[in-house]
Amino acid sequence: MIRVALALSALVLAQSFGPSALGGTERRASLTAAADSITAEELQEHVNVLADDVFEGREAGSRGGHAAAVYLRKYFAEHELEPAGDEGDFYQAFGAQYRNLLGMIAGSDPDLRNEYVLIGAHYDHVGYGSRRNSLGPIGYIHNGADDNASGTAAILELVQAFRQLPTPPRRTIVFALWDGEEKGLLGSKHWVRQPTIPLDQVAFAFNVDMIGRLRNEEVKVFGVRTTDALRRQLTQWNSDTNLRLNFEWDLKSNSDHHSFISHDIPALMFHTGLHDNYHRPSDDAELVDAPGMERVARLMFRTAWELADQIERSRFRSIARGESNKTKQYFERPLAPPAPRLGVSWRQGESGVELVRVTPGGAAARAGLRAGDRFVSFNGEAISSDEQLRIDILASSTDAAVERIAGGSDKVEQLALQLDGAPVRIGISWRSDEADPRMVVVTLVTPGSAAEQAGVQLGDRVFALNGEPFESSDALYRKLVTLPNPLVLNIDREGRLYELNLPTRPPAVTDDEANDEANDEANDEANDASNDE
Repeated sequence: MIRVALALSALVLAQSFGPSALGGTERRASLTAAADSITAEELQEHVNVLADDVFEGREAGSRGGHAAAVYLRKYFAEHELEPAGDEGDFYQAFGAQYRNLLGMIAGSDPDLRNEYVLIGAHYDHVGYGSRRNSLGPIGYIHNGADDNASGTAAILELVQAFRQLPTPPRRTIVFALWDGEEKGLLGSKHWVRQPTIPLDQVAFAFNVDMIGRLRNEEVKVFGVRTTDALRRQLTQWNSDTNLRLNFEWDLKSNSDHHSFISHDIPALMFHTGLHDNYHRPSDDAELVDAPGMERVARLMFRTAWELADQIERSRFRSIARGESNKTKQYFERPLAPPAPRLGVSWRQGESGVELVRVTPGGAAARAGLRAGDRFVSFNGEAISSDEQLRIDILASSTDAAVERIAGGSDKVEQLALQLDGAPVRIGISWRSDEADPRMVVVTLVTPGSAAEQAGVQLGDRVFALNGEPFESSDALYRKLVTLPNPLVLNIDREGRLYELNLPTRPPAVTDDEANDEANDEANDEANDASNDE
């Protein structure tokens, strides 16, 4: 019942994610061709050069660092970037002979071209290492293939990809390669203090730092909550690369994106994680995963293009500074499941089901049902499967009826039931997110429900129903209660799109009676209960 929703229609995606998500056939073709120009082979070549011993570990201010800057400056010039450093040059000199490099591609919109999307990475590393910055042994060249030749290589490939487009995005793209990051984010800190373009016109900043070790297809994404609705957008833009996105809420000052966040500029960092070669001489070029780098860099290209081309400028969420992974854990905490409606356990038989346990005081016990009884039908329908019976019990109105054969008897008799709780059509509860009211996080999947049988999991983000987005949590609730079958949930799980087909019964209750899809406030007091029906 679960399938990756790469086949979602263009109309569905356009409706779900806004007017800039998809355009005409020609534009989509040009974006695809530009993204395809980012290749594992070229990324590996750049890493091979930057992580060669000739650059002596690219320490900021060293001869190896200067030599690497010359290579990078030449690349910017060959791809006809407009210099965006000091006094018409690509370089921005600062400190102890340190050098940032900046080049740009002017935007296509006469007004929005005066706003900027900055894409950056640090190109320096730690040279021969020291007790301050090396995990040993020191005195040997630390080539820094992953840290951060990998991110620098991605910037060079993005330059090529944006240059290939027949029309640039609306906003100007600035490519920045920072020096001195390993000495305390020196390059990016210097630039935000002495920017070479108006800092208040920087609409968004990207940072790519260590993307050379993709494992389990997982990319850590930092900064996703620095502007509204960014997770939902990233999930859609990830549909081609289909990476597992680990959205981190922590905002630590451990890489260059923090320099922009500290100045109220929305920012993202992509990172594939630390490893045993980190800050050691063994971080060499042959160990990077170039195909993985290709996927991450292509996602970066698509994301940067979309944010540079959208009409509305991203708004900085200052509250993101106070959020953390602990905040995320608390926000996603699961709710206790509701009490069973019938209060029985059973096993499947040749005809119907046989009760093996009846909960004292539950609806079944009050009706006189006992262990050993067999159900033949429920609400007038023959029992076709264990799964369907669970859905039927949950979805039934309070007044229900069962045909049973008492234990030790062969006589069929009908019993009236008064089920506990309210009808449950789908079987999920959620919390809405202030960062994006058009997406909710699942905090409860009722055992045996249509949602559980469809494969809905705790932590899933629902962003559309039957391919149609919703404007608020309340709007989703009304749709779930009233829409006829079939129902399909469109969800984000780890930054991937899925369609989940719900095996539901048609709505048989009113809005006032139904509460399974209620919001958090209606469920906070739910008590722990068994998973029995």
